Amino acid sequence: MDNLSSLLTTRAPTAQRPLLGLTVLVVEDSRFACEAMRMLCLRSGARIRRADTLASARKHLSVYRPTVVIVDVGLPDGSGTALIRALSQGLPRIDVILGTSGDLTAEDAVIAAGADGFVAKPMASLAAFQAAILMHLPPDRQPPGPRMVSRDRVEPDLLAYRDDLSHAADVLDHDDSPQTLDYVTQFLSGVATSAKDADMQDAVCRVIAQRAAGVAPTTGLRDLGRMVRTRLSAAPGL
Repeated sequence: MDNLSSLLTTRAPTAQRPLLGLTVLVVEDSRFACEAMRMLCLRSGARIRRADTLASARKHLSVYRPTVVIVDVGLPDGSGTALIRALSQGLPRIDVILGTSGDLTAEDAVIAAGADGFVAKPMASLAAFQAAILMHLPPDRQPPGPRMVSRDRVEPDLLAYRDDLSHAADVLDHDDSPQTLDYVTQFLSGVATSAKDADMQDAVCRVIAQRAAGVAPTTGLRDLGRMVRTRLSAAPGL
């Protein structure tokens, strides 16, 4: 570890930067959601590392030990709950383990796997993000004295949303197996929720409903694909 990194990880938290000294590993395949996390960490004083798959997260964790791990439930190579379960049983245990998803029904599975808490997407409130971590830290890791509760919210660049749409389109172009459809619909549902794209969310829900009813989602997938391509061909600011 270089001198600057050592300094950043040993500095005490302050009222303005209550997560100063913490390192957060975000296990998240959505660039849009991860950009929100990056902004929240930056404004809170925490350092952030990112892994976009379970395999990448395990590689990170074999090299260093973060203070906080935030794990998305749906990942390309499996369920985030598997990683949460492994981390919750590990010794020494990670200080704070949180699960996150745009699907609120995932909270029970996250807690059952051993997470300390659940954070729903979209994660935009600075105060809520800080509280979700601080409430699980021991007193000696808390910022001293009173601190003002921020009303600030973060707004990630929509270019990151375009990156997510491009990723989904690329996956669908190469594989339309049931497992891939499960992943892509979950992925697009999460990023559409984070980006507040109601039309995209509705299109994803139609595909999910068709598959749940045992109906081939041909029409729904065609409409969803058309919507993704329309957004990708639009101006960069959507």
